[in-house]
Amino acid sequence: MDLAVVALTFGAIFVVELPDKTFIATLVLSTKFRPLLVWIGVGLAFAVQTGVAVALGKAVGLLPDTVVHVGTALMFLIGAVILFRTAASADEDEAESESEFAAKVSSNAGGVVKAIGTSFLVLFAAEWGDLSQLLTLSLVAKYDDPVSVFVGAWGALLTVSGLAVIVGRVLLNHVRLSVLHYVGAGVCVLMAGLTLWEMTK
Repeated sequence: MDLAVVALTFGAIFVVELPDKTFIATLVLSTKFRPLLVWIGVGLAFAVQTGVAVALGKAVGLLPDTVVHVGTALMFLIGAVILFRTAASADEDEAESESEFAAKVSSNAGGVVKAIGTSFLVLFAAEWGDLSQLLTLSLVAKYDDPVSVFVGAWGALLTVSGLAVIVGRVLLNHVRLSVLHYVGAGVCVLMAGLTLWEMTK
């Protein structure tokens, strides 16, 4: 396992995922169920989706190196554009997202299985084709180190969901989602530049 790849993956996925709807969904779920159970359910959903992204990334990695590097750089640039374009409306969309996810969780009644199962299903459905999943795929193809990328990506997702469960409301009261979008866009541009630079080495 390459700790540099783990750290790079963790940083990239963390800043992209923090302003994502996943954070809001986890926050809402933690108001309906015991936070620890929500985190477990969300973490299991992330494990499955990260595993799928890693497997697909390994397949994409069989392509020529130039194609992989250019494709990875494009994914980061697309991510930057998406985050930048959605930044202006992010603060307004926050309330709408909270209402949307609250509607999917009808009651806080039920035991451990319901809490974990509901959290798993809500996040599992919300995350397919998500930017963090696509970037995970690209990073596996680029570095050809599925274990390191999996550890970094899953660790970042667990950290973001943990923050949502523990201090989500406090964080949103002090940091605007639009700012997080702009930071994420900037990091994506840097990652695209790094990828292209590595291609010329």
